[in-house]
Amino acid sequence: MHCNNLLDIAETFRDKNVCLDYLASKRWNGSVYCVFCGCNNVYTLKGKYRRYKCGDCRKQFSAIKGTIFENSPIHLQKWFMAIFLITTHKKGISSVQLASSLGVTQKTAWFMAQRIRYALKIKSFDKKLDGVIQCDETFVGGKNKNRHAHKKVANSQGRSFKDKTPVLGMLHTGGHLRLVVMPDTASASIQPAIKEHIEEGSIIVSDEWHGYNGLDKKYFHIVMDHQRKEFVRGAFHTNSMEGFWGLFKRGIIGVYHYLSRKHLHRYCDEFSYRYNNRDIPNSYKFEGCLSSVNCRLTYSDLISKNQPAIQ
Repeated sequence: MHCNNLLDIAETFRDKNVCLDYLASKRWNGSVYCVFCGCNNVYTLKGKYRRYKCGDCRKQFSAIKGTIFENSPIHLQKWFMAIFLITTHKKGISSVQLASSLGVTQKTAWFMAQRIRYALKIKSFDKKLDGVIQCDETFVGGKNKNRHAHKKVANSQGRSFKDKTPVLGMLHTGGHLRLVVMPDTASASIQPAIKEHIEEGSIIVSDEWHGYNGLDKKYFHIVMDHQRKEFVRGAFHTNSMEGFWGLFKRGIIGVYHYLSRKHLHRYCDEFSYRYNNRDIPNSYKFEGCLSSVNCRLTYSDLISKNQPAIQ
């Protein structure tokens, strides 16, 4: 099924069994296995909606068991529409607009969107980057000078972390992007993140920020000295990474308006997924997300105060 617009989604997935069968095909690729014990001795039960039973452990399940859709009262058609809207809107879609489009409350739309972003991370961070990688960082949180007097934060201009959260971007020359929310921009924070996401021996292009000093021990490190107006050296630059920050900031300012430190990493995963799949048809963006929904994010886990703010 190739659904390239929202009308295609609405018309194709009107029936719940059609949704369940399509989800099962993306999840199991024609070979259903038990979500409890992992065996493939599974048979289909008779009934109104498609369900399965394991011949070994004797437990029953459906295609939504163990996915972001589990225990949700929302019709799968609306879930599929939400996935399509989030994966195809270039700068994202707010929970208010998503709620209006789906006919649900804003709180429900927000929870749905967060679970979808949780699934998108699995699809975006599947392997390390290698080759030529542009590295740059940005700050999310707005400028102190633009705030009302009662909202201004003392000593928060420049690279202050009191009211702003740094995000490290790593962009492969071929167009694959990683975004990682950071506690700060010191080398003790930046370089472990680079080591985690970039293969040793790769070429890293960055600006002159001291947080990148020492990368030449394990990488070929090329430094663009922006203070001396050096922005391009042969085929090397950080312009593509900086260009993405423009899209990222316009999405935050124009669509989401405000992102908390606690949930910022999920929005970064969303932007990364869309950017990494920007050149493929909308139907493949939708299908790519559906193939990675085998994960659960409960509401209690989402709003938990114990989860780390930086992930």
